[in-house]
Amino acid sequence: MPNERVYNFAAGPSILPLPVLERAAKEITNYDGSGMSVMEMSHRSKLYEKIFNGTQQKLRTALKIPDNYKILFLQGGATLQFAAVPMNLIGRTGKADYAITGNFSQNAYKEAKKYGEVRIAASSADRDHVYIPKQADIDPDPDASYFHYCGNNTVYGTEWKYIPDVGDVPLVCDMSSHILSKPVDVSRYGVIYAGAQKNMSGAGLTVVIVREDLAGHAIPETPTVMDYKIQIEKNAMYNTPPAYNVYILGLVLDWLADLGGVEEMEKIKSKRAALLYDYIDNSGMFIARADKDSRSDMNVTFRTESEELDKKFIREAAAAGFVNLEGYRTLGGMRVSIYNAMPMEGVEKLVDFMGAFEKNN
Repeated sequence: MPNERVYNFAAGPSILPLPVLERAAKEITNYDGSGMSVMEMSHRSKLYEKIFNGTQQKLRTALKIPDNYKILFLQGGATLQFAAVPMNLIGRTGKADYAITGNFSQNAYKEAKKYGEVRIAASSADRDHVYIPKQADIDPDPDASYFHYCGNNTVYGTEWKYIPDVGDVPLVCDMSSHILSKPVDVSRYGVIYAGAQKNMSGAGLTVVIVREDLAGHAIPETPTVMDYKIQIEKNAMYNTPPAYNVYILGLVLDWLADLGGVEEMEKIKSKRAALLYDYIDNSGMFIARADKDSRSDMNVTFRTESEELDKKFIREAAAAGFVNLEGYRTLGGMRVSIYNAMPMEGVEKLVDFMGAFEKNN
């Protein structure tokens, strides 16, 4: 890694693979001999359609997405999907179930309540979200139109290690912060959505994977641009898509394929997380926040015994080239986001720095 590059542990927008940035830089003014940047192309042009459709196919291959699922490249972030999901799905029974395991699932739940009878079917709020509810803790309603959960909680540093079993009720998962970090059995889900700015691309692109039979049941108030059926019919080009970020996603998927795909990435991310958690667990200074069996491999949350020491650690780490280690504003402490693009070397050097800091303090 060149000296001018810091180790960026931001929770999002976050680090992108260096080979992707270098390739994008090379193509920034003249893509494929066109004499134009991808940013300047008509999204209706044949050349851009090739990029767009090619990226869809790369994602289908990477996650082994079955043919009866449609891939949409949309805007509005995962936050817009907090409304789009109930608007498109809740109409069947007027009811929906939510698991609350952090602030994003809480926000999704609050939004959904505007559109029907929405119930909390599982929650970790009783212990300030340091754990993921077990299957036995889930109380699913068989009459719900869908069951929603957030697969990885960036703020609290917890991750679902299993797919909830809620019978025949369609599963909806916000996978914003761990998509592409491990294989996914897409056929177990009704809808998967993800903001791209953590593991996939730049901020501005939202990926939505929809089982086709669930589209076409939107409530009448649904804005046209948020209607899954219409977006599917228009191949997610009802309006101008986030064109450049779709291109970047294509480059990220090429990079991931060269590494060995999501299967290889799962080994890498597990190794990175284990290195950091092992150090924290054996440290005399740092204290992990999340329960061991619920810890996220993407977002490692921890603290010291004092706020002053936390701030000193963050300050000195930044000076040493390890940036964006602050915990979420309401939680404090530290958060190390180790998304797919973070090289193992970054975590190794951070652990060395933590050892030196502990010794000196």
